[in-house]
Amino acid sequence: MRLKIFKYSFFFTLGILITIFLADYWVKKSTNTNLYTSLESIPKNKVGLLLGTGKYLNSGNINAYYSYRIDAAEKLFKSGKIEYLLISGDNSREDYDEPTTMKEDLMARGIPEDKIYLDYAGFRTLDSVVRAKAIFGQQQLTIISQPFHNERAVFIARQKGMKSVGFNAKDVSAQFGWKVMVREKLARVKMLLDILVGKDPKFYGEEIQIG
Repeated sequence: MRLKIFKYSFFFTLGILITIFLADYWVKKSTNTNLYTSLESIPKNKVGLLLGTGKYLNSGNINAYYSYRIDAAEKLFKSGKIEYLLISGDNSREDYDEPTTMKEDLMARGIPEDKIYLDYAGFRTLDSVVRAKAIFGQQQLTIISQPFHNERAVFIARQKGMKSVGFNAKDVSAQFGWKVMVREKLARVKMLLDILVGKDPKFYGEEIQIG
């Protein structure tokens, strides 16, 4: 009996690990030519989709992922590679508003308010990408986040029939970002399941024209 339990546990665990590996490989392989770190080589798009994250960590320190995304969005806009920014993030509580916080920091860096649009219902990456098309009318995007996040977001966009590229913000060192990377591996499996079953964003709403 113990031997049977061990065998079942072994093959179950092996199956999970293989699934995680294949999901990760598929996402990386499918998007490796669509991600850019160079401003000179990235193609122009009308809209850049900036994926939200919290500004502060639980410790009270500034979140490096946040800071690097703000830097990347500023560079992309000021280089003329995008005309507008669509900031999509979580605003599920009155005291937590990722899009507005990002907007304020970008405006402080000289980006005009009328060039920034906000999506307050970007609770997940899938929501942010799908709503960019369904609500904000974008068939083609430059997605702005860290490389691992861009891979997943660009993959979703392509699966939804959108032409997209990713502009990679500076990544966080492995010493501080390993927990995020572990979660990312699992998120890719969840993403594929969501796409397979046709998961919709939590909210849709009225269409908003950019520009």
